[in-house]
Formats: sequence, C-alpha cells, structure tokens
Amino acid sequence: MTKRTSGHLISLDDLADSQLRGIVERGAELSSRAARGEGVNGTALARDVVGVYFRKTSTRTRTAFSSGALRLGAGLVTFGPGDLQLNTGETTEDTGQVMSRMLDVLVARTAGSPRELRAWAAQRRMSVINAMSADEHPTQALTDLTTLTRHFGAVDGLTVVYVGEGNNSAAALALGLSRYRGVRLELRTPPGYGLTGDVLGRARQHAAAYGSAVEERHDLDDLPADFDVAYTTRWQTTGTSKPDPDWRTVFAPFQVTERLMEGSPKAVFMHDLPAHRGEEVTAGVLDGPASIAFDQAENKLYSAMAVLEWCRAVSA
Repeated sequence: MTKRTSGHLISLDDLADSQLRGIVERGAELSSRAARGEGVNGTALARDVVGVYFRKTSTRTRTAFSSGALRLGAGLVTFGPGDLQLNTGETTEDTGQVMSRMLDVLVARTAGSPRELRAWAAQRRMSVINAMSADEHPTQALTDLTTLTRHFGAVDGLTVVYVGEGNNSAAALALGLSRYRGVRLELRTPPGYGLTGDVLGRARQHAAAYGSAVEERHDLDDLPADFDVAYTTRWQTTGTSKPDPDWRTVFAPFQVTERLMEGSPKAVFMHDLPAHRGEEVTAGVLDGPASIAFDQAENKLYSAMAVLEWCRAVSA
C-alpha cells in the first residue's frame, strides 16, 4: 500500500468550514437524487477496503457506513467488540499501525475517550472516522445538517430548540450549527446534565464569528417563538449510565410533547434515534405529521457516503 496523507474525522472541529459545508451539501445532493428515484451508487471507493469496528450497539450508523461503503465500491471488513487483540493487551498504537497497513478507512465506535481514535489516526495511510465517542458524535451532526438542508433548503437563519441531555449528539449539534450564519440554538438540558464547559465555549466561539447564538438553560420556560426545529435524543445515551439513581425524576420535565410543538405550529421534529416513546418524546410527536425523524435516519446513509468520499478525496 502506497503512503499518502489521509483525511480523518474525529471531531467536527477537525474540518475547515468549507469542508464541513461541502460534506453536508454532498449528503443533501445524494439525498435529493435518491428522492427523485435516481441512483446514488458510485466508484469513489473502488479497490478500497473499509473496516467497521463497533464496540457498542448501533443500528443507523453501522448500517449507513457499511451500506455506503459497499455502494461506493469498497470491500468491507467488520469487527465486533471482542474480535481484536486489544482484548488481550495489544496496545492501541500497535493496533492502529497494523490496521493502517491493511485498511484504507476505519469507521470506529468506541464510546470512550477520543484519545484512542487520535492514536489510530497518527499515521498517513488509513483514514479514521469517529462513529461516536463519549464526547462527540460528529457523523450524527453531519446527518442533522444534511437533513436541515434538505428540508429547509439552507441551515442559515434557523432556530433550533434542543431538549434533553447535553450528550455527545448535543455536543456535535452545537459544534455544527454554530458554524452557520444567523442560527439560534437553544439547549434546554436537565440540571447537572448540560454540555461541558469546553464544548459550550467552543460552540459559542464559532457562533460569535457567524452572528449566531448558542444558549443553554435548565428549564423549558420562555421557549423561542416560532422556532423551526425541536430536537431530542434518548435519555439513556448509548454506552453510558447515570450515577444518580433518581435521574428519571430530573429528566421527566424535559420531554417533547404536543403542547411544546404547539408553540410553533410550523416546526418540525427531529430525533437521532433510537427513541423511547413516553420518555423523551410522546408517540404523538414522533409518529405525527411534524416528525422528520425517519427521513433524518435515512439521510445517515447519504451523509456517510459523503464523509467516505471526502476522506478518500483528501487521501488521494
């Protein structure tokens, strides 16, 4: 395998603004083509081999990247949580070096610190894509931005209300939306379960450069009038647990309900799924006419394809 400089996606902050927008626009283009009944398969990854390594459960992200790689002409190697010699004591660094000599792209969900992903990315042969770490879910945010672009035509100027835990999906959403102009993101998170100070600070720094706003409160009072999107995620983030045994009591008020949606009758509802009806969202909202959650899930495929194409284009 010849040496080359590889494109990695560990955090959205790894992307230049033009790269982030380019991936989103390409995902929206593929989504539009699919909606028109046109083919989306291609040859951008012909003769490449993509590894898919998930330590934690996944339906949408794993299927999207696996299907996307195959649709772009790649071969696929999959690894389960117990398949690698990491479990017998091989170092993270050695694992990355070996993988980079056999794979062109590694899509990995560790649900832990991004340090391991950074270690795997410390070489020039294999692209590394973060399919969710403890701090950020960057490919989910790219899917969300793709979905917003498809539905509204543009992300600039939107008002988004996020209700729920300040988890890795919320972090990525904040880091992504804040890089568009005139966006207002209102995060309403349970007390003690907000975004980290680091993520909030980075998002606000981005927002200041684009005339946007990222605000966080720990109640549902005084929601913005005429918001465009209500967004939530499951209360129990994949691969995590909460130390407070009474956490459900704290989370109970932070539910997206029909009443909340009535505050902005033209708004749409988004959810990264999986959903738990009756917890973070009512069935009436998730399955109702305002919901675009399952379009959002489908767009994960087109966004994944756009990410894979970008990684290989940077590596060429």
